[in-house]
Amino acid sequence: MLKYQSPVKEETKEEIIKDFLPYIKYTAYRLSWKLPPHITLDDLISVGLMGLMDAVDRFEPGRVKLKTYAELRIRGAMIDELRATAWIPRSMRKKIDDINKAKIQLEKKTGKVPDEVEVAEFLKITIKEYYNTMQYATSSNPISLEDFKTIKYADSSLNISECIPDPKAKSPLSLLEEKDVKEGMALLINTLPEKEKLVLALYYYEELTMQEIGRVLKITESRVCQIHSQALSKLKTKVSK
Repeated sequence: MLKYQSPVKEETKEEIIKDFLPYIKYTAYRLSWKLPPHITLDDLISVGLMGLMDAVDRFEPGRVKLKTYAELRIRGAMIDELRATAWIPRSMRKKIDDINKAKIQLEKKTGKVPDEVEVAEFLKITIKEYYNTMQYATSSNPISLEDFKTIKYADSSLNISECIPDPKAKSPLSLLEEKDVKEGMALLINTLPEKEKLVLALYYYEELTMQEIGRVLKITESRVCQIHSQALSKLKTKVSK
């Protein structure tokens, strides 16, 4: 990514567009699953280009890097466009607006946030109709975890999706227990004769075959197997005590 300074000269804008175009296309493809039928991928790319030009015009050096600022404006412009063009029937928009206005009126009147039943009674609609309307409002405005990447973390790669724990990852407690087991096993192995410790180390840590260990220690493969079995048997006895 090239470095730019502000104010950006008009003749350099074409160079800037070429520089940011791969990011614009990449972002558009990443957001393309949200596209309503009447919006094309090219439309989203065009919106991204307009976001880039807006960033160039507004950029102030010293506060933040142009790359950081422009990428935020590009993504923000695309997301704003998707939200603004989310298609909702006019009748449904009116119902959503009525519910939102009712919430504000009731909150001003009672001094607290009204619940669903209070809003439905105020508008003289059924609670089922209230839920259906609000469900429509929510589903018509798709969002992604990536939308929550904020300017606070703009200079880093951190976003909220990275803060979600991996269900397959080991917990700190299990890692600690595993560490204790390994340390305990290491202490037990240290009590074995040198040749048995060496065979275990070559087999489990160096990942040599029994035949290769035999060549290293200059003994037969069958003798290596015998030493290996003796070592495991002793460890099993020590662990069971």
